[in-house]
Amino acid sequence: MSYAIIKTGGKQYKVSQGASIDVEKLDLEVGSDATFDNVLMFSDGGEVKVGNPTIAGASVTAEVVDQYRAKKVTAFKFKRRKGYHKTKGHRQHLTRLTIKEISA
Repeated sequence: MSYAIIKTGGKQYKVSQGASIDVEKLDLEVGSDATFDNVLMFSDGGEVKVGNPTIAGASVTAEVVDQYRAKKVTAFKFKRRKGYHKTKGHRQHLTRLTIKEISA
């Protein structure tokens, strides 16, 4: 089973063909393809290639399935005995991808 480790949005993701991942928002239309050239590692089941920092010529192609917002995350600040509390919410914009092809 082949897999790769890619970097996007400041984070690293382990992907394999047919897998579905959620990444930080990419400005792409639903149904379009995204290509990632920042491949840090590639394995075809036996041989492992590690980049320095990336593998030259390697790429991962994915299809954009959905653009959505994650569940609300609540940040709550509190100082005891001071009467201070503050609540703030945040919803992260995400892109759901399905991996189509890994080439090294």
